[in-house]
Amino acid sequence: MNSVRDSLLLQRAIEFESSICTRVNRVCRRKWLKIFFSAISRLGDGILWYALTLVLPLVYGYDAIAVSLRMAITGILGLIVYKIIKRHTERPRPYSVLKDIKLGTAPLDKYSFPSGHTLHAVSFSLICIQYYPQLAWFLIPASLLIALSRVALGLHYPTDVLAGAAIGYLLSLVGTMIIL
Repeated sequence: MNSVRDSLLLQRAIEFESSICTRVNRVCRRKWLKIFFSAISRLGDGILWYALTLVLPLVYGYDAIAVSLRMAITGILGLIVYKIIKRHTERPRPYSVLKDIKLGTAPLDKYSFPSGHTLHAVSFSLICIQYYPQLAWFLIPASLLIALSRVALGLHYPTDVLAGAAIGYLLSLVGTMIIL
């Protein structure tokens, strides 16, 4: 009996998450929002984080080199973790499974779980904010928009984004413990 009930609960959870994906993806039917979220997502490809790690020492001086190194090491660790998880879960992206989802921009790879964009946005932002809290006004909204863009563009489910954020948080804890 429990397996039937568990199966029904899982099916409802999948349907609920699929309906969230479909609703959020509808915003990209407006061309300007599709362009906006595509640009935000593109920044999350790495451009924003590479620029941040390079600019921090220029703005904050010698001490920021250690912060940038922590971010770079965390970024490499994040990439390794992300690739291992994706290889083992092989969760298809929403646009390839749900007929109502319109792909908003080209994916970087085939699978959905977890969101690497969100993982890196959260880990880099949290490390940076720990040392430079005055940047939170920019980094928190940027990270949230990157995470939202991934669902809006049909590339991720909300649970992919939540998992990416959780892994990014854990990686930020590791990153701040790195002794340089």
